[in-house]
Amino acid sequence: MKILIKFLKTLFWPDVGPENRVNLFEIFPKLKKFFYNRKNFAFIRSLGDLIFLILIIMGLLGPQDPKSNIMLFIAWGIWWTSVVLSWFFFGRLWCALCPFPGLARLFQSLKLSHFKAPSQWLEKKGIHLATILFFLIIWLESTTNLTYSPRYTALFLLSIVILAGILGIYFKEYAWCRFLCPLGRITGVAATMALIEFRPNYQICATCKEALCRRGTEKIRPCPVYLGAVAVRNNLNCFVCGHCLVLCPKDSPAIYLRHPFREIILNKGKGVTCAYIIPFLIGSQLARLIAKTPYYHHWLQITSFNHSILFTLLFFSFSLLLIVVTKLSAFLFKHIEDPIFGKFNLTISILIPFAFTGELIYRLQYLLKNMGESLPTLGRQFNVSILLKYQFQVPYSMIKFLSIILLTLALIGSLYLIFYFYYKEFEREIPFKNYLHFIVISLGIYLCYYFLIFTSI
Repeated sequence: MKILIKFLKTLFWPDVGPENRVNLFEIFPKLKKFFYNRKNFAFIRSLGDLIFLILIIMGLLGPQDPKSNIMLFIAWGIWWTSVVLSWFFFGRLWCALCPFPGLARLFQSLKLSHFKAPSQWLEKKGIHLATILFFLIIWLESTTNLTYSPRYTALFLLSIVILAGILGIYFKEYAWCRFLCPLGRITGVAATMALIEFRPNYQICATCKEALCRRGTEKIRPCPVYLGAVAVRNNLNCFVCGHCLVLCPKDSPAIYLRHPFREIILNKGKGVTCAYIIPFLIGSQLARLIAKTPYYHHWLQITSFNHSILFTLLFFSFSLLLIVVTKLSAFLFKHIEDPIFGKFNLTISILIPFAFTGELIYRLQYLLKNMGESLPTLGRQFNVSILLKYQFQVPYSMIKFLSIILLTLALIGSLYLIFYFYYKEFEREIPFKNYLHFIVISLGIYLCYYFLIFTSI
């Protein structure tokens, strides 16, 4: 009972300080043993690599009718939705198990790599390239038949594996995952609102002169993403893979349960990554939802645009509008810089719950709409006629209800952040009227999503 109360206090109590965290390794010793035993991660990764290989083969060589190839539902329904759902609970843990760098791991284990350190250009420009690649994927998914073609989906997945493999040949460790992976970049930003964080004891790290977690040893390779526990300050880049646990002689790193908005509050929308990823992600979701409404097809007819052009116009129009709104909102707030913390934008912070919950809503809709056809599709693909009988349809009313519940939670989270900034973070020193436009923006975004959810399903 005491543990449950401690958990609830950590998750819902307004205090986001480091003292209001729970060391999960202390409460669950078996969890700590699981992370310390590296064979567990090796087994899961190998299993993931095998499943991924099977999916690619099914896409390339299997039936090309989307109703006769289950790999589409697994890739775009189960896999994509699982990745997005993991953001809220496990941060970037999915990246630690991801099959994309499987080929790179193979090359490096066979010593077929130059093992060079990443270049400064890659470190500086990688974030921008990864962001562009992510939204290119969103654009392709929305404007082509990618999600309906097993072969194109397989080639898409294979291209990412090959790119990660090429970087694995040239650079040491996971250069692709750290700097260029589009899914990894968005996952890193989403992980800022995860329920867990992997952190060292900084007091212990201050006395460490060897930093083995970052440098590695003769027998154990260093952190795969060039961090080491000593350098982890946020969830943006840490994979929660636990690799540094076996390297640390002082038992410093641990996994903590924390307040879900702790990192958002501390960061306050600071940084180029959040400033552009959040508006573009929301803009893409609004465009994707609109594309499923009757209004969109009417606009196609009266404008004579094709789908690709109209969707692109909507995508960038919404994104640019949101960028302008965030800039204007920061101007109205009048407090955008701290002498110690630097420049920040609270508007980005209050939009983060909508951005990532909106992505979850979109992916869940695809999963639930196509779930009823999964067993019949499997039956048609492998000639198992009995599976054809298990067709069903998730009621659209249920999908709408779940979507609205999630959207309302995002609104509550956004309003919570606004009032936390007012009452706790800035201790009422800034007049409440300076926060009113944040509430207007939050409610406005909510109503836009609400309307599109009801008209698009």
